[in-house]
Amino acid sequence: MGKQENAHIVWDWNGTLFHDNDAIIGATNAASAELGLAPITLEQYRALYCVPVPKFYKRLMGRFPTEAEWEVMDEIFHRYYTEHRGRCALTEGAAELLVGWRSAGHSQSLLSMYAHDELVPLVRGFGIEPHFLRVEGRIGPSGGSKAEHMVRHLRQLADVEPGRTVVIGDAADDAVAARAVGAKAVLYTGGSHGRASLEEVGVPVVDSLAEAVEEAERLVA
Repeated sequence: MGKQENAHIVWDWNGTLFHDNDAIIGATNAASAELGLAPITLEQYRALYCVPVPKFYKRLMGRFPTEAEWEVMDEIFHRYYTEHRGRCALTEGAAELLVGWRSAGHSQSLLSMYAHDELVPLVRGFGIEPHFLRVEGRIGPSGGSKAEHMVRHLRQLADVEPGRTVVIGDAADDAVAARAVGAKAVLYTGGSHGRASLEEVGVPVVDSLAEAVEEAERLVA
């Protein structure tokens, strides 16, 4: 068996495989308007975004939202996003890359902080679910970190070795989650973070998913 044949990718969804920037920015501005905040651009969002999400709103507001404010903003965000996600598509080349990685004898899974019950039918609707060993979204309240979810995710994948795994995502939190399990990470500039903030993380940063897969192959060579 070739060394790469047990290589595994854990894909992120929002901003990585799913090009939903317009819906995300619109939902963020709809939620922020509830507190009288001015709308922001994609560039501003990429410069400010971080997890946990309440910390991002602190950067916008100058303080953490109260519990009551957070509940209202979170509800508005998800309602707006759900209404507008239907206009969004997979990132360019994503479907072909999933096919190619699987055809090469590798495995892949999907781990997202998007609500599980919303994620699964969305992935299924694009016809890409069969390419993944496991599709897993967040169960429970929003606003947490991905690392604890990554630990559980890999435990469910019995034949996947963390050291032969590469996490591909668009946020610093994806690299943090990868480190938590001993996996590698590649970060993509097309989603929630700008290149400058991603390069501070200390992992490879790329401008396309095709480059991300090439880098993943190199990391497990």
